Formats: sequence, structure tokens, C-alpha cells
Amino acid sequence: MASPRLKSGFLLIDAPISLAKKASTIRGAFGFSKPIENPQQIDLAVIGSVAVDKNGNRLGKGGGYGDQEIKLARSFNAQIVSNVHSLQVVSKVPVDIWDEKIDIIITEKEIIRIEH
Repeated sequence: MASPRLKSGFLLIDAPISLAKKASTIRGAFGFSKPIENPQQIDLAVIGSVAVDKNGNRLGKGGGYGDQEIKLARSFNAQIVSNVHSLQVVSKVPVDIWDEKIDIIITEKEIIRIEH
């Protein structure tokens, strides 16, 4: 997983399944992980979003960290997914030239595959 704001780079979480809930928190993730300097393979990246549209555009929290994660994942030909509530799927997200697109939107109601 990417550490918050990529300050600690990427982490490999290794927790027993019995502690998965605890390891899924930021504090727990740091407690059950080791840093990865150069990921060898990324198949799927789950990226948080404030809003998304059906063209694959996403709005993050600002700072461009999600876009950096997407670029890295894309270099491995990974699929980029954002899981949001259906209310976060809007008609159009504002886009800048550095913004990266996602491939799949997952809501509580549907899975939306983006045609690129």
C-alpha cells in the first residue's frame, strides 16, 4: 500500500488474517508492514477519490499523491480502481493536464468499467 502522502513510500503489509481488521487502519498498517523501495509488480491499485465521473476522471483530496500512485501502477500495466459511494459519481469532474484516469469505479450499487 502507499503510505499517506507517500512520505514513507510503499509498504508491504504482512498480518495474520485474524488481525486483518487492525492491519487495515493506517496505524495498524505501519505496525504490520515493512517498507518497499522498488515494487516488483503491481496488478491492481485501489485509489481513494472524493468524486469520479464515468469518463474515468477522479477528484482527490489535493496534492497529487493519488496521481503519483496511479502513474506508478500504470508503469506495471495495473488496473486502477476507485471505490466510492454512488453519490460520489458525478456527471463531470474538473480535470487538469496532470490528472490521471481510473479504469473501474465500484459503488455499493454497481461496477462501472471505463472505456479508454
